[in-house]
Amino acid sequence: MDQDTESIKRTLSGDEDAFEDIVDRYKGYVFAIILNFIKDYDEAENILQEVFIQVYISLPEYRMDNFKGWISRIATNKSIDWIRKKRSKFREETMEDSESIMDMQGIQDGESPEDILMHKENRQSIRRICSSIPDIYEDVIIKFYFEGKSYKEIAKEEGTTVKTIASRLYRGRNILREKWRE
Repeated sequence: MDQDTESIKRTLSGDEDAFEDIVDRYKGYVFAIILNFIKDYDEAENILQEVFIQVYISLPEYRMDNFKGWISRIATNKSIDWIRKKRSKFREETMEDSESIMDMQGIQDGESPEDILMHKENRQSIRRICSSIPDIYEDVIIKFYFEGKSYKEIAKEEGTTVKTIASRLYRGRNILREKWRE
């Protein structure tokens, strides 16, 4: 019986020291996986704790094959979840900031309260529709229309070409148009 299998069986029978052995054996490996996704050391440490909590909770369902691969998948999934949450939170903050700026712009331009309210409702509808399209298009649309970034700036951030950004914007706008009509 290998070390992992023995530690797992002992953990499942209630030996907490055995789980500590698992943590000690894999924490460096798991931390390296997380750091490949999340470049923030402190956040990576938080995710490391989440990974081992998930491992402990899920251990009864583990099928005793390729423990290293199993724990790697948990670390990868937790990292991806963190990135998605952060991206989602960033989008919400960006949209809220742009709405505030647009509201102020409307007041300065002398729009009536009804016009400002109508624009705000339209922006909220667009925001709702935006959140329902694939991330690859949503990111580019938000950066271009709400953050005012150029194709070149977006391409640099996304690590791709200007032509790809133009294509994503085109496709994203078409998807938005279709969803708007629904």
